[in-house]
Amino acid sequence: MSEPLAQPKPRRSGGRNARQALRAAPLAEEKRPVRSGMQGGQYKPLDEAGVKRIHQAALQILEEIGLADAPQSGIDAMTAAGAQLGDDGRLRFSPALVEDMLAKAGRNFPLCAQNPKYDLHPGGSRVHYGTAGAAVHVVDVEKREYRESTLADIYDAARIVETLDNVHFFQRPMVARDLETTLELDINTVYAAMAGTTKHIGASFISVENVHQVLDMLHIASGDEAAWRARPFVSNSNCFVVPPMKFATEACEVMEACIRGGMPVLLLSAGQAGATAPAAIAGTLAQAVAECLAGVVYVNSIAPGHPAIFGTWPFVSDLRTGAMSGGSGEQALITAACGQMAQFYDLPGGSAAGMADAKLPDAQSGYEKGISTVMAGLAGVNLVYESVGMHGSLMGFCLESLIIDNDMIGQGLRCVRGIEVNEDTVSIETIREVCLEGPGHYLGHNQTMKLMETEYLYPAFGDRTTPKIWAELGRVDILDRAIEEKRKILDTYFPNHLTAETDVLLRSEFPIRLSPEAMKKV
Repeated sequence: MSEPLAQPKPRRSGGRNARQALRAAPLAEEKRPVRSGMQGGQYKPLDEAGVKRIHQAALQILEEIGLADAPQSGIDAMTAAGAQLGDDGRLRFSPALVEDMLAKAGRNFPLCAQNPKYDLHPGGSRVHYGTAGAAVHVVDVEKREYRESTLADIYDAARIVETLDNVHFFQRPMVARDLETTLELDINTVYAAMAGTTKHIGASFISVENVHQVLDMLHIASGDEAAWRARPFVSNSNCFVVPPMKFATEACEVMEACIRGGMPVLLLSAGQAGATAPAAIAGTLAQAVAECLAGVVYVNSIAPGHPAIFGTWPFVSDLRTGAMSGGSGEQALITAACGQMAQFYDLPGGSAAGMADAKLPDAQSGYEKGISTVMAGLAGVNLVYESVGMHGSLMGFCLESLIIDNDMIGQGLRCVRGIEVNEDTVSIETIREVCLEGPGHYLGHNQTMKLMETEYLYPAFGDRTTPKIWAELGRVDILDRAIEEKRKILDTYFPNHLTAETDVLLRSEFPIRLSPEAMKKV
């Protein structure tokens, strides 16, 4: 598997020359067959009555059950806004309060990137795919084994994502197991991400003190605090609740610090059906919506209109064992329904898909990832987290899968785009020309040449050759190609968007553990 790929044998060029020349010219962004932020929303697992019933159930849960364990700062902010603190210590929220805070919630805000061309615009049914997770292992596909993940792996993943057209943002997909303190972990994770990619970055933090340190680092990377606040290119992925229906006290304090520091937040509710959420899929959805609505109240009681993502992110269990089943059809359904609920509230939403239970990038991985990611896109989930690279029910991350899954996401986005129907595309005149005046086929026709790059998407690594040509080329498969591409990227691509002066300053101020030698900075 590790041997160089066989070189293609010469083949007939003939009429292909013109098509190859056409494909060699880069397309303008608006003419590409797929791109970031295309409109989904064609698939709706919930009918209108179902959406309204989930909403009403969430309001009833918030009013009658409420949430426990908010920090005192959160209690003060939310009760000042109108929440009620019961003798049992639970905060309860009236429907009127929830509706008032929904009216104040931020909408139509960008998620900025270091490179403005990668800015995201969540909301409506616009779809973006990216990484996320807290895997503790890297999948070594050549040895067919799992090893502990390191800081260098995070940097490598970010570098690969920077080269992939269909992966639109980067959130830490794994934990750096080679760092000793939580401060080192939080600082170096963000550093490795922002050094590896210019796309929007998602990050999580263990303590308020770490947030302040990371913000100081981001101010330096941006130029100063004002520049950071104008274009915050890192968002906080925050598990502010511990399902069922409890605030995560320390995470809430982290969220408050991020809000005050000008950082967008992802309000992440991650209950697991049959364990920390009801076994009924509708019940799990209602609980997740209730928890995230509580998050909307929380954020807007502190800073009305602050950028916040409605992060209904429920997981599914295999009820035979209680283990998470991220690759299941039920997971695909509930993620798609989460997209519907965010659209119902007209809030930018984020949910997870592509979380294969398969341990390796194999046939099981393909069907699990393909089904859930395309359903999320068709449903119009704005930010699809964990959509590439994940294996073993979020325990392992695979760099080769990043490359393979980029192809997969491209095909999913082509489904999201749908079919344009107009007077030109129904092709009556083209059919007339070919059938009555032409050769009886459409090969080489002007319309075919015009549309071959804008109407059709071609896989970068998927194989569409005939079996004969495949055999002539050495019988390589998609994993062989992904291994070779991974090696090429990691051996040759070293981003330099952080200037040498900035990097030296960051290293003098913070405990950066990613060596300059590993980044080809010396």
